[in-house]
Amino acid sequence: MTNNIKEQIKADLLQAQQTGQLRSERVREIVKAAVSQVVSEFKEGSSELRGLVKDAVSTVIENLQEKGSEIKEDVTASIEGALEAVNHKRHEALAKTQIEVKLLQAKVDEQEEQIQHEVDGILAELQNTTKNTSANTQTAIDSAINAINNSDEVILLKKRYAQLQAQLAIVRANLAARYGGRSGEVKEYLDEAKSWVKQGLPQAEAVVNQVQQKSSQLDEKIGEAGTSLAKKERQVKQVLRELLLAAVDSLKDKEHTNK
Repeated sequence: MTNNIKEQIKADLLQAQQTGQLRSERVREIVKAAVSQVVSEFKEGSSELRGLVKDAVSTVIENLQEKGSEIKEDVTASIEGALEAVNHKRHEALAKTQIEVKLLQAKVDEQEEQIQHEVDGILAELQNTTKNTSANTQTAIDSAINAINNSDEVILLKKRYAQLQAQLAIVRANLAARYGGRSGEVKEYLDEAKSWVKQGLPQAEAVVNQVQQKSSQLDEKIGEAGTSLAKKERQVKQVLRELLLAAVDSLKDKEHTNK
């Protein structure tokens, strides 16, 4: 079985060389296609499966070693292709679980909104029913209600939550791109990250310019990553890595500002 896969990879690499199509993206596709044919016959995590991946990568090295230092990208591409084939079913299961998580998150958000709506109603009712009290009492009540509604701690927690959710969406986009996710799936994560970035923007007027600038740069990089999905696979992964680093850097700046 393994010998058949090795022969197929060898033949496909030779054909790609002869047609001038031997690039790292093509190497990845060749290895992925070959390993995908038999991966379902092995038990997940088995030594045979690991051996299959090793043989596939070794075949690429043996047949392209004349490229010298240029072989690095091809070896990387072969490993990525093999891993994508091996993890395809797991990734499908993960994507399904992510959908379930989103549905649960939407339910949580809805329940939180209901709680907030009820709290707002109670506070509004309290404010209306105490209008006939003395001026000092009304001022104290208004002050207390405003303090509850505009708590710095609550605002900070909401902003931090949005920032972390944006980072998490970017991490998921990276993982999806690295381990065989569809371009549409990657784009969904990027759109989700963009939405969270907007929610995490500081709302106060007296905000530090650096925070605004970092958020703007992060938003631009998310847009750049989305655009690059139509381009080469390796370029997409590079842009996503840069986006993740930018997200981490942006959050660090926000933490420093908040302190």
